[in-house]
Amino acid sequence: MGYKSRIGILAAVAVVLIIIFMTINASGNWDYVLERRGKKILAILLTGGAIAFSTLVFQTITNNRILTPSIIGLDSLYMLIQTAIVYFFGSMTLTMMNKNLHFLLSVGLMVMFAGVLYKILFKREDSNIYYLLLVGIIFGTFFSNIASFMQMLIDPNEFFTVQNKMFASFNNVNTELLLISIAAIAVTVAYFMRYAKYLDVLSLGKDHAVNLGIPYDFVVKRMLLVVSILVAISTALVGPITFLGLLVVNVTYQYIQTFRHRYLIPGAMLISVVALVGGQLIVERVFTFSTTLAVIINFIGGTYFIYLLLKGNKS
Repeated sequence: MGYKSRIGILAAVAVVLIIIFMTINASGNWDYVLERRGKKILAILLTGGAIAFSTLVFQTITNNRILTPSIIGLDSLYMLIQTAIVYFFGSMTLTMMNKNLHFLLSVGLMVMFAGVLYKILFKREDSNIYYLLLVGIIFGTFFSNIASFMQMLIDPNEFFTVQNKMFASFNNVNTELLLISIAAIAVTVAYFMRYAKYLDVLSLGKDHAVNLGIPYDFVVKRMLLVVSILVAISTALVGPITFLGLLVVNVTYQYIQTFRHRYLIPGAMLISVVALVGGQLIVERVFTFSTTLAVIINFIGGTYFIYLLLKGNKS
């Protein structure tokens, strides 16, 4: 079966799941149902696509298939920002804050952090991507510990506001944020297209890429900036989903079985959409909202991550 046929099957499955999600138990209330469920589907398409896209690019430039962009600490920084707002200004400030302002603040600080991190680390001639990952892990742990310390000091009632930000949710997505997210993702992808031609060579590793004439540091810095922006947008839109990218990208490698990113990227985005729409159907129709989609994905993704580690150790 060809690559295009495999992507076509994924697209067909995604369309069928979306139609089922939009129409199941509608009971004739089409105006209300289509508008409400349409927002969820749009949020799933944006979030799933951004996470799959960014994770695939991140694994290509790091040449490692068990890493996700969350390793550089953006998820922890997002939680620190939410906790700091509640700690210093109270939960009402976070609840009543203009959604667009909150979105721009969260995305802006995460992208600024990533930009400063890359600027400082890539100043050195001998800096490499693994040094960046190591520093990212340290910053992520630092942000997480500071957020935990603040959460222990705030009022228990206000902690519930912070707790709601800890898990991804597609149930209360703001329409205004969807429009801003679409615009931001479109600009980021347009910028990425200038460097998309280098991805197949970058997947061979730094030495091969340099020997083949690729301006490695120049391209990698811009790819990391694209990854950071996409992760920041998806996290600020619905919340952190740690293992989704790891899960869908590794399934994509197994299913598509090619090194060409022109097939891998759409394949990963479609698998991500299938996983999120199918998962949301299970949460709503099987578990009747007794759990969240993020919990299911993190459980399956965490189990798959352990499998990858054991498989790599055995080989």
